[in-house]
Amino acid sequence: MRNKNKLLIAQLDEKLILFKEAEKILVPSKGWINTIRTSLNMTREQLGMKLNLTKGGIQKIEEREATGQITLNKLKDAGRALNMKFIYGFVPEDGTIENLINLKAEKLARKIVLRTNQNMKLEDQAISEKKIEESINDLADELKREMSKSLWD
Repeated sequence: MRNKNKLLIAQLDEKLILFKEAEKILVPSKGWINTIRTSLNMTREQLGMKLNLTKGGIQKIEEREATGQITLNKLKDAGRALNMKFIYGFVPEDGTIENLINLKAEKLARKIVLRTNQNMKLEDQAISEKKIEESINDLADELKREMSKSLWD
């Protein structure tokens, strides 16, 4: 990776690490709005007053959140009405953005090198397993350095 990209990725990983613990939190089956509202012993009417909505409007918001059909703006509004801050983010499945890039680069490099080696075998020019692994590592390093767009195909 070029120095600028490497720095940007390191900074992004630092920010995203804060979300790592949050991924362990399970979303309640009725959604956060309903769970928090009922935990606070707040009625739908009371929350509706804060959002200029009817009791039925709050019920629809709660249902939409539970089914994943609510907008981010509605979640922000509900958070403010509940005196809470709405937080939104992504957590890399493989730990960090850098790990994700490493995995993608290695996978693509392996695919390219093995395909090339297969063609060479057909021409009776196959290379050793050690040389294959070295070639995969070298190509993966090059793909990471260049931050090739082909990593995401």
